Amino acid sequence: MERNTAKILREKRPVPREVTERLKYFTKMKKQILNALKDGDKTIPMLSDELGIPADEVMFHLMSLLKYGQVETGEPDDMDEYFYYKIKK
Repeated sequence: MERNTAKILREKRPVPREVTERLKYFTKMKKQILNALKDGDKTIPMLSDELGIPADEVMFHLMSLLKYGQVETGEPDDMDEYFYYKIKK
């Protein structure tokens, strides 16, 4: 009987619970940021305030979303300090 390679690897090397929890947290943050951007373009400080998480964490998750093509950079704010981010169409 032939066995699936992925199944064999999962049995031999289960994913640590810590890794699973981090992935769940990343997915949760991604959804929160994308939901916040549905209301309109926002800067990192605006997202930080709205979501109640530090700006550096917002930036980390935003850069991941940017890298994988889910968001894009818009215009800079009035003070030329931050870019607005929006969901990529």
